Amino acid sequence: MKITAQQLAALVHGTVEGDNEAVIVNYAKIEEAQEGCLTFLANPKYTHYIYTTKATAVLVRNDFQPEKPVNTTLIRVDDPYATLAQLLNFVNAQRQSKTGIESPSFIAQGVEIPDDCYVGAFAYIGSNVKLGKNVKIYPQVYVGDNVQLGDDVILYPGVKVYHGCQIGNRCIVQAGAVIGGDGFGFAPKPDGTYEKIAQVGIVILEDDVEIGANTTIDRATMGATVVKRGVKLDNLIQVAHNVVIGENTVMAAQVGIAGSTKIGKNNMIGGQVGFAGHITVGDNNGIGAQTGVPNSIGDNQRLLGAPAISALEFARQQVYLKRLPEIAGDVKKLKKMLQDIDK
Repeated sequence: MKITAQQLAALVHGTVEGDNEAVIVNYAKIEEAQEGCLTFLANPKYTHYIYTTKATAVLVRNDFQPEKPVNTTLIRVDDPYATLAQLLNFVNAQRQSKTGIESPSFIAQGVEIPDDCYVGAFAYIGSNVKLGKNVKIYPQVYVGDNVQLGDDVILYPGVKVYHGCQIGNRCIVQAGAVIGGDGFGFAPKPDGTYEKIAQVGIVILEDDVEIGANTTIDRATMGATVVKRGVKLDNLIQVAHNVVIGENTVMAAQVGIAGSTKIGKNNMIGGQVGFAGHITVGDNNGIGAQTGVPNSIGDNQRLLGAPAISALEFARQQVYLKRLPEIAGDVKKLKKMLQDIDK
């Protein structure tokens, strides 16, 4: 990227205060930025950096009033953070403008590849696959038979999409993720061994879903494992068979969801949270990191701990846990006093 402050301001509907011709070639955090970088100031606690930053230009709010002289060009906008996100998405889109089919790759006979699609080297596309417009399939991706990919889908290197799965429009699947591997289904036998239960369902990712690197979403035993519109899953998450994740729910890394659990919409779930199987989680919940959820919960709750309890109750318990040695000492003293009274 190479752009002047004036050109950038025009792109984001901002105004320049300083050098209109200042050239921007990169992005960086305000405390680390060097000459040629664009940065932003959105959080007031970082304001002091604007007087020392070496950045060529800084996105600031329209109402920002410096208390000291500023040695950099300011680009005033309504929301610096949202504007930066817009710019980064624009730059990223330019990087992903590849089209065409690289060699060697395998595309089954009869599969139609739209002109604006990209298929990287060593990719495999099976029989009866349906591709939407502007799909990007990076090297070493496996797309099994009868898979459906919507418009603007991006499958990064090493993604595996098993047979029959469906991925909606504008979905992004990061490197190494596996969509549609077998669910964990085994029937115990009298002799103590286990017989595998065939997993004949599929996985459905609805529109605008993003799946993190090395995340696994198991196919249903029957029917479908469903990740609904707008869900964002971090890296290293395990979603078991027949799970349903509601719209616009977000999950941090290493969450584990056991089979047939139904999670509602607009939930915010921290890292390493574990959900038991066959439970229901309502809408608009906030579940803190490392929480264990063994039972169904309703809506609008804030939970912490294992097993999960309200965040308020968890905080109270932590206060007593910190005082546990002191409380134990007081109990010993009281016990001795009672013994003395008995004597």
